[in-house]
Amino acid sequence: MGQDQTKQQIEKGLHLYQSNQTEKALRVWMRVLEKSADPAGRFRVLGCLITAHAEMGRYKDMLKFAVVQIDTARELEDPDYLTESYLNLARSNEKLCEFQKTISYCKTCLNMQGTTVSLQLNGQVSLSMGNAFLGLSIFQKALECFEKALRYAHNNDDKMLECRVCCSLGNFYTQIKDYEKALFFPCKAAELVNDYGKGWSLKYRAMSQYHMAVAYRKLGRLADAMDCCEESMKIALQHGDRPLQALCLLCFADIHRSRRDVQTAFPRYDSSMSIMTEIGNRLGLVQVLLGVTKCWMIQKELDKALESIEKAQELAEGLGNKLGLLKLHCLCERIYRTKEQQRELRDHVVKFHECVEEMELYCGMCGESIGEKNNQLQALPCSHFFHLKCLQTNGTRGCPNCRRLWVKPGYV
Repeated sequence: MGQDQTKQQIEKGLHLYQSNQTEKALRVWMRVLEKSADPAGRFRVLGCLITAHAEMGRYKDMLKFAVVQIDTARELEDPDYLTESYLNLARSNEKLCEFQKTISYCKTCLNMQGTTVSLQLNGQVSLSMGNAFLGLSIFQKALECFEKALRYAHNNDDKMLECRVCCSLGNFYTQIKDYEKALFFPCKAAELVNDYGKGWSLKYRAMSQYHMAVAYRKLGRLADAMDCCEESMKIALQHGDRPLQALCLLCFADIHRSRRDVQTAFPRYDSSMSIMTEIGNRLGLVQVLLGVTKCWMIQKELDKALESIEKAQELAEGLGNKLGLLKLHCLCERIYRTKEQQRELRDHVVKFHECVEEMELYCGMCGESIGEKNNQLQALPCSHFFHLKCLQTNGTRGCPNCRRLWVKPGYV
């Protein structure tokens, strides 16, 4: 298959894919991969296959094609192709919750000396790295990466990237419980979709609606949460987006649990867990098991709650997800307090505080916890964040957290 024929077949596959004829598109692209002698065409078709498998939640296949794409990039001996292939390798590992590998591949991308094309990818690299740091609950570095990605988006006038970063920032602020910002950022993403998204895939609309749903639920606005989640789920079903379907089912379950309708919540948790297991989203499984645990606690089935915690803890430890572990220790503390088992209670209180210290989840001004309840937060340029009221009350000529890090032990 020559260069021109390769281009025609790739375009044919794209047309089929955009018409929701995904399996037909995949067959066309696989034929190109088997028959084309054009390395640049093979590289491009591998990019199409990587994107399609990512959106379907076939992350192991996505990784397989990303590895082949790196070999093709080396054959082409072009730093731009190599940067793009390493970014796809980073994304594949991010989807499979291999966060340390993601960070390593992202650093490889940033160290490459490519041309303008490579520099334009730096925003996407920063976003992927931020998502990985967030998966590891390293909040300061995650925020630093998201802010870099946002600067790249603004400098390159890349509205799609800005939309994706806003959704990740919504997730970030949901985790540290500044629900005002958790809602603001996906609402900003939804505005970008409305203003610029006519030629975009509907996945951007679905993504922003899902993150709005999560924030609305946290704020107790359950009817708004349900409306946004239903819209997101509708698009996810139309496009066969399994990863988003799993997240929407989790959100539906959480909404029903917030209404204390446990009997409706359980089947939705089960459906979400089934898809999360199928696609390999272990971080999502931790979130599902946290919800299931809370349902058992509502029903006062404490031994069943502890069984769910044990499964979630094994997953969270394997991922290095410290925030998940902190939440599990907090739930154990409540359970063992109810069961009046003092030794186990003390053990989980100690582990809870160790997690808080390790993640620096406290305000460097007042010393109180961050992420314990809904609170307005403000980040300084160094990406350390504090209670907004503390910054307004005390002001600062520099970051107190950074100052502490620079103090040598001998001078304390």
